[in-house]
Order: sequence, then C-alpha cells, then structure tokens
Amino acid sequence: MSAAPAALVYDDTWLRGILAGVRRIAIVGASADFMRPSHWIMAFLQERGYSVVPVNPKLAGTRLLNEVVYARLADVPPPIDLVDIFRASAAAGDSADEAITLRGSHGIGTIWMQTGVRNDAAAARAQRAGLSVVMNRCLKTEVLRLLGGA
Repeated sequence: MSAAPAALVYDDTWLRGILAGVRRIAIVGASADFMRPSHWIMAFLQERGYSVVPVNPKLAGTRLLNEVVYARLADVPPPIDLVDIFRASAAAGDSADEAITLRGSHGIGTIWMQTGVRNDAAAARAQRAGLSVVMNRCLKTEVLRLLGGA
C-alpha cells in the first residue's frame, strides 16, 4: 500500500499574484452541459472580465458561451496566461505536457488543476519547465476568496 500524497498547501500571496496577472484562460475539458462545473465556472470567469477559451475535442468548431471551442491547446491563438484543467487526474498529464510545450509560444505561465484533479508527476514536469502549478483547487473559489466579490 502506498502512502497518501502530501497535502497541498499554497501561500495566499503567491496565489493572489498568479490570479492578479491572469487575463486569458484556456479551460481544458469545457462542457456544453450547464450543470457541469467547467461550464458555470467559465461563465463566472467571463462575468469577472476574463477572456476564456474553451478546449474540448468533441465540441471543436462549435461555440460555447459565445466563444469558439478548440480541439486542443495548440489550436488556441496566443496568448494563454493560465490553463485550467477539468479532466481526470490521470489525463491531466497530457494537458500539462501540451501546456509545457506551448509555454513559450503562447505565454502560458500557470497550470491550474481544478478541485479533485491532482497529478504530481505532471506538476513536477511543469515546475521544472518554469510553470507555476496549482492542483486540487477551484479557480472560481480562489478568485472570490483572494480577489473579492460575490
């Protein structure tokens, strides 16, 4: 039996600094189902003034919340400040690797894995590549908590 992963603790000042610099967010795993967290978090972020780009190969070419959906991160025109991952933890590694590859050309600075998503190996690869990584945190919750508003 393997040991439980270490608890994830992030400094609020560090998180606030990340969020304050973000203008454009790619949501990997964006859903057209308004009951899915990726859908209503995308809507929330738009309401807060962020430019949000949905990424989902099954919906590519359609529109979601008035935005064109792209099949993969590489298809999204730059810049992308933050990649918000709504995929299973095991699949998050593929999205993280794509973000690592695109960091220079797209300006990606942060990989954010939503609540319930944690991939320590992918996080380590991203951090070695110079990206900031947040795992198992809700972007909406942290924006509200750290930047204020209701």
